[in-house]
Amino acid sequence: MSELDRQSTDDGDMSLMAHFAELRTRFIYIIMAVVAVFLPLMYVSRSLYDLISRPLVALLPHNASIIATQVASGFLAPIKLAFFVALFICVPFMIAQIWGFVAPALYKHEKRAVVPLLLSAIVLFYVGVAFAYFVVLVPALKFLVLFAPDNVLPMTDIESYLDFVIKLFLVFGLMFEIPVATMLLVLMRIVTPKQLATKRRYIIVGCFFVSAIITPPDGASMLMLAIPMCILFELGLMAASMFIKSDKSIAQ
Repeated sequence: MSELDRQSTDDGDMSLMAHFAELRTRFIYIIMAVVAVFLPLMYVSRSLYDLISRPLVALLPHNASIIATQVASGFLAPIKLAFFVALFICVPFMIAQIWGFVAPALYKHEKRAVVPLLLSAIVLFYVGVAFAYFVVLVPALKFLVLFAPDNVLPMTDIESYLDFVIKLFLVFGLMFEIPVATMLLVLMRIVTPKQLATKRRYIIVGCFFVSAIITPPDGASMLMLAIPMCILFELGLMAASMFIKSDKSIAQ
């Protein structure tokens, strides 16, 4: 190997190590941010659980309550909720760190396209979680509690209820990213807006099929997810079509 080749190889190894070092630094920043938010939330973790369990408690009979089937559940469930709330709060910071690592490798026109997508992804995720809490949670719980037989007293385990709520929030938060996913598919030239438009009927059926699988077993919850998914797909399709038209006009 020549001296020039050896030097270029060493430079490449140093560059790779520098990237790994930066990635590790940003990962440490993310952990520090989550811990910094999580520690204060631990002191109000019981209040957070009271807030998240209020819709269920309001639907339970007067002689029923949320129970803890394990000794440590009453302590661990609020702490677990505080940790997920900390992650939820730190989502913009996490994305900012990821963007700071990826951005130097992108061209200017790629940055102009990606930045609005990142901001939209953050906003849509929060909107999806808020929609799940304020619109979907109560009807879903009402169906599950009131559907129980008369001789069955509903008493939900504290951890089971938390897992149910977190799953519901994550599902709606991720499903509200459909416009961003649509834009990414078009930007990566995997599909075109015209191709998506011709497959609209299949996509709508797929939305109802997915919502029927991942939502609680009641028609109201399925519709509350499937209908927004269809609307968000149409919005993503419109945004992708407008972007393609503007991109062509700029190129001309």
